[in-house]
Amino acid sequence: MKQKGIILAGGAGSRLDPLTRVACKQLLPVYDKPMIYYPLSTLMLGGIREVLIISTPKDIPAFRNLLGDGSLLGMEFTYAEQPKPEGIAQAFHIGEATGFLADSDITTLILGDNLFYGRLDFFRKALARVREQGGACVFGYHVPDPERFGVVEFDSDGSVISIEEKPKQPKSSHAVPGLYVYDRGVGQRALDLKPSARGELEITDLNLGYLRDGKLQVELLGRGIAWLDTGTPQSLIDASHFISTIQRQQNQQVACLEEIAYGARFIDAEGLRACIEATRNPELKTYLQRVLEEPRIA
Repeated sequence: MKQKGIILAGGAGSRLDPLTRVACKQLLPVYDKPMIYYPLSTLMLGGIREVLIISTPKDIPAFRNLLGDGSLLGMEFTYAEQPKPEGIAQAFHIGEATGFLADSDITTLILGDNLFYGRLDFFRKALARVREQGGACVFGYHVPDPERFGVVEFDSDGSVISIEEKPKQPKSSHAVPGLYVYDRGVGQRALDLKPSARGELEITDLNLGYLRDGKLQVELLGRGIAWLDTGTPQSLIDASHFISTIQRQQNQQVACLEEIAYGARFIDAEGLRACIEATRNPELKTYLQRVLEEPRIA
């Protein structure tokens, strides 16, 4: 079964103004890498090699310049414009219009400002579940301020009974992060959505449709998984400090696309040598050379 990924990297980035007058949010640095590297690395660690990157007409050329067509990483990147942000579920309208979803059996959507760190077994498990059972899988993450997010409501048995978008009185402390896994029916379901009161195609409404049909799974993310939303100046610098600490303590890179591609066998040793040749960063060259010389375990 073919699985594909979509990164939604549009939006105005108003909470990061004036930084986002210089570059769109997903091109801003999180420590030593552009923000988009982190959601892209999540897709790659799930084994996804075909990715659609959606952004504004103004910013698409910058993403192309940064990432190219993906062939250096053994991947395939395509790009599509979102002229006006009209909700997260609009990503699937764009995916349908471009033909990207036509042959996709499983589609993962990840928001371009979401960073996950830790063992991604939960993501691979979700992909396997949707592959075997169909439907959709989203995730729940304990947060101190659930009113800012879509919130999962549970009954006394722990079963999901509702997802509410930015509730004034949250019925749980579990927010839904910007990572969603869907079966091949997601495109038509998204096309059937009606805009909400604020004029957007809500991802929560899409998920509620799956829930009403008994086809939505919610996987709670426990200790050991970090989810960082990098949409504000404080959260942006917090994420940079987090990545810096991890890399210094472990002496390993986070979201190193070349290393991930090599470990996942998207590229071979010759391909990694081409990546080493392509980078202008001498420290990254040294790091990747070390990766090349070490036994490949995966």
